[in-house]
Amino acid sequence: MLLRGVLLALQALQFAGALDLPAGSCAFEESTCSFDSVLAFLPWILNEEGHYIYVDTSFGKQGEKAVLLSSDLQAEEWSCLRLVYQITTSSESLSDPSQLNLYMRFEDESFDRLLWSAKEPSDSWLIASLDLQNSSKKFKILIEGVLGQGNTASIALFEIKMTTGYCIECDFEENHLCGFVNRWNPNVNWFVGGGSIRNVHSILPQDHTFKSELGHYMYVDSVYVKHFQEVAQLISPLTTAPMAGCLSFYYQIQQGNDNVFSLYTRDVAGLYEEIWKADRPGNAAWNLAEVEFNAPYPMEVIFEVAFNGPKGGYVALDDISFSPVHCQNQTELLFSAVEASCNFEQDLCNFYQDKEGPGWTRVKVKPNMYRVGDHTTGLGYYLLANTKFTSQPGYIGRLYGPSLPGNLQYCLRFHYAIYGFLKMSDTLAVYIFEENHVVQEKIWSVLESPRGVWMQAEITFKKPMPTKVVFMSLCKSFWDCGLVALDDITVQLGSCSSSEKLPPPPGECTFEQDECTFTQEKRNRSSWHRRRGETPTSYTGPKGDHTTGVGYYMYIEASHMVYGQKARLLSRPLRGVSGKHCLTFFYHMYGGGTGLLSVYLKKEEDSEESLLWRRRGEQSISWLRALIEYSCERQHQIIFEAIRGVSIRSDIAIDDVKFQAGPCEEMEDTTQQSSGHSEDLNEIEY
Repeated sequence: MLLRGVLLALQALQFAGALDLPAGSCAFEESTCSFDSVLAFLPWILNEEGHYIYVDTSFGKQGEKAVLLSSDLQAEEWSCLRLVYQITTSSESLSDPSQLNLYMRFEDESFDRLLWSAKEPSDSWLIASLDLQNSSKKFKILIEGVLGQGNTASIALFEIKMTTGYCIECDFEENHLCGFVNRWNPNVNWFVGGGSIRNVHSILPQDHTFKSELGHYMYVDSVYVKHFQEVAQLISPLTTAPMAGCLSFYYQIQQGNDNVFSLYTRDVAGLYEEIWKADRPGNAAWNLAEVEFNAPYPMEVIFEVAFNGPKGGYVALDDISFSPVHCQNQTELLFSAVEASCNFEQDLCNFYQDKEGPGWTRVKVKPNMYRVGDHTTGLGYYLLANTKFTSQPGYIGRLYGPSLPGNLQYCLRFHYAIYGFLKMSDTLAVYIFEENHVVQEKIWSVLESPRGVWMQAEITFKKPMPTKVVFMSLCKSFWDCGLVALDDITVQLGSCSSSEKLPPPPGECTFEQDECTFTQEKRNRSSWHRRRGETPTSYTGPKGDHTTGVGYYMYIEASHMVYGQKARLLSRPLRGVSGKHCLTFFYHMYGGGTGLLSVYLKKEEDSEESLLWRRRGEQSISWLRALIEYSCERQHQIIFEAIRGVSIRSDIAIDDVKFQAGPCEEMEDTTQQSSGHSEDLNEIEY
C-alpha cells in the first residue's frame, strides 16, 4: 500500500507538471504531449528512458522525413518558442548533413511558413529561440526532420517550450539561460552567479529578481584577466520578428574599477553598432538601464565588458526585459515604411518635385507591342522624366522623398528603365540631401543598363542627421536626350543584404535560386525552362525577368516545340482550407504567333482539372500581372500550362508567383487588355 501510494504521488506530480506546461510545450518525458507524428512520414521515436524524441538512419534512409505536428495553438500575446535540439552525423558525411526545419501552419493558409532551419551538427544540445508575433489566428507548429547522409545520422528534440514574452527577455533563473550564450575567451567569460555560487576573490551581489542568494544572474569578474583590453561578450538569441521599443535591464559595477560596460547590436552581416554605454561610477546597488531598441530585421544584442585598466572587479547583469513602447522621455521621429514608399498608382504619395519645373510626369501606357508598361502591374502608372515636353540640354528633374529620421540604416529599392540615350552614365542618379538641402551626396547612379527593361536597384545607407532621398534625371545635351522611367520605390529599415539571410517568404517564388517547389510532368527541350536575359528567338519573349531585370524566370522555348505542344508546371500539393485564396503572378506573352497560357486547379483524387484563368495570343511587350481568386477545401495543385502557337515567335514566360490567404485586394481591370483574346474567370468556387 505504501509503495502504491508513493507511485500515485509520483504520477500526481508528473500530471501536475504536465498541467504546468504551457500550450505548445513538451518535455518528452513519457509522451509527445499534444504533438503527433504525421503518419505519411517516418515516426519520431520516444526514447525508452524519456527526456527526448529522435529519428535516425536505423529507421529511415537519406532524404526521408519525420514530421511532428502540434495541436491548435493561439498567440494572442507576443510569445517565444524555444526548441532544444541536437543534430549528429558522421565526419565523412558533412557535405550532406541532416536538417531540422520549423514551420507555422495557419488555419486559413494552404502553405506552411518556414520560421527556422538548422543543419549544423553538434556534440551537445543546442537552443533555438523564435519570436512569435501576437495574432488572433489559430496555428499549428510543424517540426520537420530530414535525414542526411551517413549511417549514424540522427536528429533529436529534447524540449519545446512556448511562453508569453519576448525571446530577448531573461531573468537567468532557468538552466537554458533563455538562449543567451557566452563567447568563450581563454581568460574572461560570463558566468552564472547566485544560488550556491560564491567567489572568494570578490564579493558578488545578491540577484535582482528575488533579491536573495536563491536567485541567479550573469556576471564577469576581472580576477581571471591576464592582459588589458580583454573582452567578455554575452550574446542574446537572434531576433526573428520585427520589434521596436524599450529594452531595459539591471546591472551592477563594482566600485572603483576600470571596466567598460557596453551594449551593442549585431546584424546577420556582422555589423556592430553601440547603442548604450555605462556612464555612472560603480556602486553596490542594482542600476536600471533603459535603451531604445529597434530591430526591423534579425539581430543580436551583445552585452560586452572590456577590461581597460589595472583596477579589477565584477560587472553583473539581471532581469532583461522588453516593452514595445518607447522609453521614458523618448521623442525621436518615427519611421514609416508605407509613408516612405510609392508605386504611383494613385498619386505621388509623399514624394514631390522642386519648383523649377515638372521634371517628372506621372504617366500610364496601355499594353502594346512597342512601349513597356509600368512595373507594378503592366497596366498602371509610373513616373517619366525628360519627355518631349520637358527635354532640353542640361535639364535636371529632381524628385524628393519624405524626410527619414537620422541614425538608422535604410534599404532603398526602386525600379527604373532607360530609353533613347546614347550614353547612359548619370542619366539617373540618387542623392542624399540633408534637411537644409545644403549638403548632398551621390549614393548611386546608372552606369550601363539594357534599354527598355525594368531594372531593380537597391542601396543601403545610413546618415546621422535626418535626410531625404532625391532622384535626379539629367539630359546632358540636345543630341543625347532620352526617357527615364521610375516605379515601385520602397524604403525599409536595415541592410538590403539582410533579406538574403532570411527564410524565403512563404508561398512565393521568384525563380532566382531554383524552381522552388514546382515540378514538371516531364523534362525535355519542350518543357518549361528557367532562364535569365533575353530568349534566343527575336521578336518574342522578355528581355529580362520581372523581379530585378537581370534575374531568372520560367518560359517555354517555342523553337523547340511544334504547334499545339504543351508544357505543364505543377505546384506542390497545397492544403485545402476554407475561405478564399489569391494567386498572383506575372506573365509575358509577346510574339506574333503566341499561343495559349492557362492556369488550372487539380483537386486531390479528381481526374478532371478546372480552368481558373486563360490568355490567348499576343498580349504585350510588358510583363503583366494576373490575379486569380479561388476557393478549395481539399488538397489541390495549381498547374501552369503553356501551349505553343503557330510560329516560333510564341515564347511564353511567367515570374514572381505568389500564393496568399484571403481574397485578392484588387482584381484585374480586364477592360484594358490588348486586342489579344483573353478569357477571364475572376472567381470560381469549388
